[in-house]
Amino acid sequence: MATATTYGARAHARAQEGTRAEAMPVVPAREWPAPPREAGHLVWAETVAGGNYTHRVLARGTELRLTDLAGDACAHLLLYVADRPWERLNVADTVKVQWNAYLGEGRLLLSDQGRVLASVVADTSGRHDALCGTSTLVRNTGRYGDGTPQSPSPAGRELFKLAAAKNGLEPRDLPPSLSFFQGVEVGADGTLDFTGSAGPGGSVTLRTEQDVTVLIANVPHPADPRPDYVSTPLEVLAWRAAPTAPGDPLWEATPEGRRAFLNTAELRTARGLA
Repeated sequence: MATATTYGARAHARAQEGTRAEAMPVVPAREWPAPPREAGHLVWAETVAGGNYTHRVLARGTELRLTDLAGDACAHLLLYVADRPWERLNVADTVKVQWNAYLGEGRLLLSDQGRVLASVVADTSGRHDALCGTSTLVRNTGRYGDGTPQSPSPAGRELFKLAAAKNGLEPRDLPPSLSFFQGVEVGADGTLDFTGSAGPGGSVTLRTEQDVTVLIANVPHPADPRPDYVSTPLEVLAWRAAPTAPGDPLWEATPEGRRAFLNTAELRTARGLA
C-alpha cells in the first residue's frame, strides 16, 4: 500500500487496526486470553518488549502479575501512591523493616511512611533483587556504547524518566527500584553475586494495597555479566481483586507487617475511605 501521500498513509495506518504485535498493550484488556479466574476482570494486558517500559494507575485491591516469558526479562519496578506521589516505594525500608533483603511470596513493598503499597502474593521465580537498582545512562554508555531511550541499549533510569513524565513526575522523583526475574545474592564477604534467571515462565503476582501508579522498565539487570544487551519480553496482566484484610495470613504473618497494614488502614480511615 502506497504511503507517499497523506491519503495513502491514512489508509495504511487504518489497515493496521486489530493487528497484534509480539509486544504491545491490548485494549480493551478483557480481549486478552486469560484463565477463568481473571477472565472478564482484566484491567491491564500488555507485553513489554526488552528494552522498553510501561506504566499504569491501578486501583487498590488489583492483582498484578508479571511473567518472564522467555527467561531473560528483568522487570524494574517503582510504585507511587496515585494521588500522593510523594509517598512512594522505599526499597531500604522494604528491606530493613522486614529483616530480609530477598523478595518473594509473603513480602510487602513499603513506602517511607511505613505503609504497604503492594504485597507479593505469589512467586514462581524466586530470582529478584532489592539491592542494585536499575541501570543508568553512564553505565550503559560505557558498557554497550549507548544508554539513551531510543538506542538499542536503553538504560532503566532513562526509561523511568519517560514513564515518570507521563504521570506528572520528574527525574528527582525516581527513587531506587526493585528488580524481578534476575537475582542477586550477598556473599559471606559482602560481595554481590548475580544468580540470573530461573528460566522461562517464571511469574510474580503483586496485590495493590493502595491506589498506586506503577512504572516498569524491562531492561537487563545492572549486575548481568554478559557482554551483550540481553532483554526479552515481559508479560503484564492485572485484574480486579480485593485488598488484604485483617485476618488474612499475609496481614498477620509478622508484627512488622501487621503494623504496616494498620498504618495503611489508619490513613484510609482518617480520609473517610474506610
